[in-house]
Parts: sequence; C-alpha cells; structure tokens
Amino acid sequence: MNQKAIIVFQKNLVLGKVKTRLADALGAQKALNIYKYLVDTTYRQLQPLTEIDIFIFFSDYLEDLPNNKFLKFIACQQKGNDLGERMLNAFIEVFSKGYKSVVIIGTDCPYLKTEILMDAFNCLKEKDVVFGPAYDGGYYLLGSNQVYPEIFKNIPWSTEKVLKISINTIESKKSTYSLLNWLSDIDTKEDWDNYLDTFEKK
Repeated sequence: MNQKAIIVFQKNLVLGKVKTRLADALGAQKALNIYKYLVDTTYRQLQPLTEIDIFIFFSDYLEDLPNNKFLKFIACQQKGNDLGERMLNAFIEVFSKGYKSVVIIGTDCPYLKTEILMDAFNCLKEKDVVFGPAYDGGYYLLGSNQVYPEIFKNIPWSTEKVLKISINTIESKKSTYSLLNWLSDIDTKEDWDNYLDTFEKK
C-alpha cells in the first residue's frame, strides 16, 4: 500500500449550505457555483499524485467520487461535533489504516498547487508536523507523521489565533514543525475578487 495519504475535507454540494459569507454578498446560487469551482480546482491539483491515496471526507453524506483510473479515491464521512473533532477523527481513521504520513486540506484554497502538496510530504521526512499557513491566521494544510490530539482541542476555529495556538501546542510537545508558503482561502467576496484579479493577471 501507499505510505502517504491526503485527507480532503469537502462540504456536500447543497444550495445554501456552502460558502455562506459569499452567499450573503453574492447569493446562494453564485456561492454554490464558486464552491463547485473550488472543489474542481482542488481535484485538479491532486491528479498528479498517483503515489498518494486520497480520502474525501464529506460533511454530511457520501457522494460519488471522480472516476480516475490513476488515483485511489476513498469516500468517507466526517464525524464529530465541531471542526477540531471532525479533523481529529479523520486523522485517527486514516492513520489506523497504516499510513506513515497524512496531510489534510480543505477545498477552498485555489492557490494550493500540486508542488505545495509534495513539499508538505517532503517536510514530513524531517519534521513531525507541517502547516500551510493562511493569511487569515488559520491554515489551509496540516500534515503529520502521527496523531496529535492536542492540535484539535480548545482551538478558537475561524479566528486569527488558530495557527499561532496550534504552533504553540506543537512546541509544547517538544515536536518539530515546518511552514509552507503563505496562501489565502476563499471565504468572502473580497477573497474571491482578489483571486479573480490574480487569475486574470496571469
């Protein structure tokens, strides 16, 4: 079996249930269309990673997975009362299958490229944990070589303190960590507009 795995946290594609801050500004249908685009963009960056198993953890119920003969996709369902509990349970589930290095990402960072995902696993060859820091104070990627329950508990999710507290937790465990490139998530209309500006300039 492959030694590496990626967990993708994905919300089910339901009108009015995704990107609510975008929906407040652009409407529910536009927000859903944008989220579908973000999911497709994430999947495209996974395409070259044929030596890594991909676990798609859906928020509420299982959906059909992409038909790709080169990638191993596994459908799972998130379990837990909050984001931390759901991520912790996902890490426990995947590590229990025998993987040595596991990375988790969301589906709302279109700046995340294949090369960054590969860099994350390269970092885990030398460090215990790797973070993909986000400009809003959180992280778009988290990877480790074992389960660290403390990273997922007592964290003020969706605040600017998430990354700092998570790093402090790792340091308190005397474990090592690396930081990848700083990137932005798409949560607001401003985030989306900035992405479109960047995309159009390329």
